[in-house]
Amino acid sequence: MKSHLPDRYDPESVEPKWNQIWEEKQSFAPDTSRKETFSIVIPPPNVTGNLHIGHALNHTIQDIIIRIERKKGKNVVWVPGMDHAGIATQVVVERELAKEGKSRTDYTREQFIEKVWEWKKHSGGMIAKQQRLLGESVDWSKERFTFDDGLSKAVIKVFRTLFDEGLIYRGERIINWCPVTKTAISDIEVEYKEKQGKLYHIKYPKAEFKTKDPKSLKPGEYIVVATTRPETMFGDVAVCAHPDDKRYSDLKDKFVFLPIAEKEIPVLFDSFVDKEFGSGLVKITPAHDPNDYEAGLRLNLTPINIMNLDGTLNSFAGKYNGLDRFEARKRVVEELESKGYIEKIETHVHSVGHNQRGGAVIEPLLSTQWFVKIESLAKPAIEVVKSGKVQFQPKMWEKTYFEWMENIRDWCISRQLWWGHRIPAYYAPNGDMVVAESLEEAISLFEKKGISVTKDTIKQDEDVLDTWFSSGLWPFSVFGWPEQTEELKQYYPTSVLVTGFDIIFFWVARMIMNGLKFMGDIPFQKVLIHGLVRDKDGKKFSKSLGNVVDPLDMMSKYGTDSFRFFLAAVLPEGKDILFDESRLDGYRSFCNKIWNSSRFIFMNLPEDFSPKEPDLDTLEDTDLWILNEFDQMFARYEKAYSGYLFFEMANAIYDFVWGSFCDWYLELTKARVYGNVTPESGEKARQVLVSLLKKSLGLLHPFMPFITEEIHSLLDTKELAKTEFPKAYGVSASSPAVVRMELVREIITKIRNMRAELGVKPEKKCKVILKCANKELKEMMERESKSILQLSKAETLEFLDTYELKNTDSVGAFSIGEIILPLEGIFDFEKEKQRLEKEKKQIQSEMEKLENKINNPSFLEKAKPDVVEKEREKYNTWKEKLESTVRALEKIGK
Repeated sequence: MKSHLPDRYDPESVEPKWNQIWEEKQSFAPDTSRKETFSIVIPPPNVTGNLHIGHALNHTIQDIIIRIERKKGKNVVWVPGMDHAGIATQVVVERELAKEGKSRTDYTREQFIEKVWEWKKHSGGMIAKQQRLLGESVDWSKERFTFDDGLSKAVIKVFRTLFDEGLIYRGERIINWCPVTKTAISDIEVEYKEKQGKLYHIKYPKAEFKTKDPKSLKPGEYIVVATTRPETMFGDVAVCAHPDDKRYSDLKDKFVFLPIAEKEIPVLFDSFVDKEFGSGLVKITPAHDPNDYEAGLRLNLTPINIMNLDGTLNSFAGKYNGLDRFEARKRVVEELESKGYIEKIETHVHSVGHNQRGGAVIEPLLSTQWFVKIESLAKPAIEVVKSGKVQFQPKMWEKTYFEWMENIRDWCISRQLWWGHRIPAYYAPNGDMVVAESLEEAISLFEKKGISVTKDTIKQDEDVLDTWFSSGLWPFSVFGWPEQTEELKQYYPTSVLVTGFDIIFFWVARMIMNGLKFMGDIPFQKVLIHGLVRDKDGKKFSKSLGNVVDPLDMMSKYGTDSFRFFLAAVLPEGKDILFDESRLDGYRSFCNKIWNSSRFIFMNLPEDFSPKEPDLDTLEDTDLWILNEFDQMFARYEKAYSGYLFFEMANAIYDFVWGSFCDWYLELTKARVYGNVTPESGEKARQVLVSLLKKSLGLLHPFMPFITEEIHSLLDTKELAKTEFPKAYGVSASSPAVVRMELVREIITKIRNMRAELGVKPEKKCKVILKCANKELKEMMERESKSILQLSKAETLEFLDTYELKNTDSVGAFSIGEIILPLEGIFDFEKEKQRLEKEKKQIQSEMEKLENKINNPSFLEKAKPDVVEKEREKYNTWKEKLESTVRALEKIGK
């Protein structure tokens, strides 16, 4: 077999080739002949999305797992798909319409939805094409969309079931309202940001002093209420104090005058008030604050909604009717100040809710919406995690899960959009309502109630369901539920879920609740949580910071295999990745190392070469040693995989391939494969080289699918993606051959280190003397003298029992003897000493500057912590250089 690889690896030609082959051959379709199943569903990215660095990490992790389990002989399915992304998609399409001078309201609901489908057909789903570029081994024939007919049927079925059981209801409650997108959003879609605002201390005159000029009010004639949102005063229905606050006990059953709104409101008492905040008094605005709303229910207060859906004030705000909420705040404060109602204004840092999608400031608003009673669904979902039936990895994320689940509130599931699963509630002209899975069923249900309706008189609810309602069914809806399909029986529950910690509440919790409710079983056995990818300074990627990394650019520049390997190799368990592009260059070099070493092997295979499994009984010491090195690496790789420690797996195979295989074994066997030894020895070396290459490619393949598949195609007609997972050779680390070769490696390494520490240039060949009293090992080392000479760049090698040292000799110890390098004539000790002394002074000077800086109180006070840490790291680096220089001086200063 004479195979050939081009001079250099070209990802641009290799990657498209294998993507096409895999898809045309349906290489990643499940193999139902295999008994044991393994399934993963991809967290469905938004149809509006593009592949970002977080997707690349998440999908690479899943692909590593899937490729390994497939190679381990399991019936594997990895289901791709997309989320219809209600708000995000509607915003995108409305933006496109705006370019044509149109708006959504220029169309009927049905016409607008047709526009969205048109957009999806031509522009949506770009991310699926990009997933292919990443080399994901998914079964594309199983691609799903949350708005597909089958998945939509599942959504309606779940809604109907929960409604019939009293777990879905329609009611008036405080929700999070986005005035920009004009829809409700769930609690967990609100992102809270610390903002510097103002705390306004406002005088509320006691009722009996309401006609008095506010500027002349005296203490005792008014109370002070602090608020960050004075524009909501028009919705105040009471002022509240804590029942134990004796400062206000005389106000029981009294009223105060509400400035500007010019009405009297009662002073009431409730324990939710914080006595220590502000004056210990709060205004109660039940329609615009969740805490006030709950207090209003307890105190039997009638809410007043002062806000329009676009964030402007309504007629309850009097002359401020129609003003934007923030402009209204400014003008209300101006009026309060001019009339003397402001006691003081303080700068105040507080937490402000923003819509995660777009960043608009959220308005708490009393609104009639659809809700899920969540508590009864949450309890069993908590228990399966506590019992270990569902396991989070790392385990620390279970605490986060419990904190949220044990304090869960009813979930607002309705959204005021046109794009989405429309709520299956139908209304008769008299206002009566039914929930049905179709219009025809709704008419039938009304008839059973004695209410006559037609298709023209019946009206469906205008709202749609929260996108997370449908994606929460993903692990079973993608397999055909509510139909009891064969796929559902085979692949549910899925094996593992890979996701970021940021959607534990959005998605993971909902899937567990829905799986238990509708399938009677957990949706997955393990939840593998990974961190975020941040820039090299630890900052989140952000367009505003200008630090966003496009994975497609990185894949194009360095090759997809380098990029994927980087993501895995730098992924610490449960922690964030710091993205350092320089590391990608290193992994591109790794790809080149794999390519070039493979090319060397192919170039040295005869035409009639036929690969065979190496016969351990006939192999030489170097062969058995490298097979043991593989076995040790393989054990490390498998142990790491059992705990999903991908960085350990990547580093294990990297160390073996680059170090043991390429830098050691290839070099040790070159004389054999070149034919400079016996033909039998050369044949053994080639068989070991090819066997190790195939097994190494098998372990690298889950990380680097393209380059490994290309190289393997010259060794085997079967695709590497579908070959069996490699096995260990079974060579003991304690076998005499391995022990002997470890000794040889120790000697070579020691010689290399001695030369490096002394600064002996690589082109300078020096003599090497080995002192060793162990006759047997001495004879073994003599047999390996060619290897020692070659890899240590030695001119000659002598084995002596005794030796009289000279001043120009360098001495180093190894496990059973001494290594002596006679350096007379090839090394100028005095010149090197002068160079090192000069270098030492320069290092000490740099250290002194840094030491003064990091011990300067002014610098420590003004500099950011990360800047201080970097300076300390610099100091430690210089310190290490100084220690190395001192050691070198000691060696030549004897």
